[in-house]
Amino acid sequence: MPPVPPPGSHQTRFTTLDRAQRVRFRRAVTLMLMTLALPGSAQLVSGNRRVGRIALRTWLSVVVVGVLALASSYLWHGVAFWAGTNTMLLQVLRLGLMALAIGWAYLFVDAWRLGQPLTLQRQHRLAVVGVNGFLCFSVAGALLFGAHVVGVQRGLMISMFSDGAAVGAHDGRFNVLLMGGDSGAGRWGLRPDSMTVASIDDETGKTVLISLPRNMQNFPFAEGSVMDEQFPDGFDVEGMYLNGLSTWALDHADLFKGSKNPGVDATIQGVEGITGLKMNYWAMVNLQGFRDLVDAVGGVELNVRQRIPVGLPSDSFFRYIEPGKRTLNGMDTLWFARARYDSDDYSRMARQKCVMGAMLQQVSPQTAVTNFQKIAKASSAMVSTDIPRSEVDTFVDLALKARSQKIATLSLVPPMINTADPDIALVQEKVAAAIDKAEGRSPAPPPDTAEAAPDTTEATTPEAPAATGGAAPAPAAPATPKAPPSVTGGSVGSLSEGYAANESEDLGAVC
Repeated sequence: MPPVPPPGSHQTRFTTLDRAQRVRFRRAVTLMLMTLALPGSAQLVSGNRRVGRIALRTWLSVVVVGVLALASSYLWHGVAFWAGTNTMLLQVLRLGLMALAIGWAYLFVDAWRLGQPLTLQRQHRLAVVGVNGFLCFSVAGALLFGAHVVGVQRGLMISMFSDGAAVGAHDGRFNVLLMGGDSGAGRWGLRPDSMTVASIDDETGKTVLISLPRNMQNFPFAEGSVMDEQFPDGFDVEGMYLNGLSTWALDHADLFKGSKNPGVDATIQGVEGITGLKMNYWAMVNLQGFRDLVDAVGGVELNVRQRIPVGLPSDSFFRYIEPGKRTLNGMDTLWFARARYDSDDYSRMARQKCVMGAMLQQVSPQTAVTNFQKIAKASSAMVSTDIPRSEVDTFVDLALKARSQKIATLSLVPPMINTADPDIALVQEKVAAAIDKAEGRSPAPPPDTAEAAPDTTEATTPEAPAATGGAAPAPAAPATPKAPPSVTGGSVGSLSEGYAANESEDLGAVC
């Protein structure tokens, strides 16, 4: 056993000093960890108690508000949607996160000061500086990043959505005209490449997609509208189609006094005249922005039934998307929806519906949160709309409800509708029937139908031999294998018989 040094010796003084240094070091680290776990607690113990009380009360208030917000959002999803789309609340949250970042960073620096770093040994002093810097920048950085994300969301709401008044549902449904904009140079949004009315139940989110061909002619306009006054007998201008209304209106913008989007207004008046539905809102999709959106969510899985060309044979990048279930990137998804080479307009319309359905089903809230900044950047360049910010939470809620339901479709195309001379009464009858069926209002079959049907059970079900030794009936002939459905241009069906995705009660089943 080594001899105990006499009291007052140099070794005793060194041991005592070293122990005191370790105690001060642990105290300094503890003060910083206290600040991390409970902001203000270090000041209550060793510093300015007034600052500590203010910090602690602020932190407890933030925790209580956060817990209440999470509980409310979990129980009532509408609270979260409202909070995420209210620009004033988002601005308050953004400034609050920035203030928290600055205040918490100050508390960490003050906790470092309270640890008396100048009294520590050099290695302990460096360690305390490193720990304090790491905690300070980690916490403040996380809060500032949160403020940035909130700012991005607020900017998205301001740039994409209008501040106009909300329009109530018509007969229990919101009708939104979705248009794909021609993104040619200098012509963005001037000529809709595709037009689809999304008719959405205002309670259940049950959706019917009603597509109109861009080459429709000789159609009426909504009664009393500007276009109805100009064309009381319908749009019968030689060589002009439905997708030409936008450019016609821009050439006659003086007729649409006070309108910010005369081309969109004229198109809506035509769509309302054709379908008999009153539009609530419209959205114009820039197809280049759509490509970026698909990339932002990591692609979309589609059932490619035939080779789909990407580009034209004259393009340097021309190639094919091969058949099979494939996750397509933005460029391939865009060409899957737009390609007409080796196809036709109506097959393309069917593929466009399949893309819409896939996007709705596959872009989950988790995906949206994970890729939020990319989605926000793509969305702000993708969509122009008159949906007011006050209604965004309503449509987000309806979209989530729609994800769990079948999407019905109706396309006003041949062979059902002659696009050159459409039977508008038939069109509106089909539209009303599709919505009624989606709402569950379809007429039931006659009650005696089941009774009148012949009972074929005995004829098709083999029986055991009779107990008396009689011969068993001959076995039923094997059923003839059902021929696979025809596929044209990548869509189930053909031009003559129609495409399944263009008129279906379950879009997912035919895509």
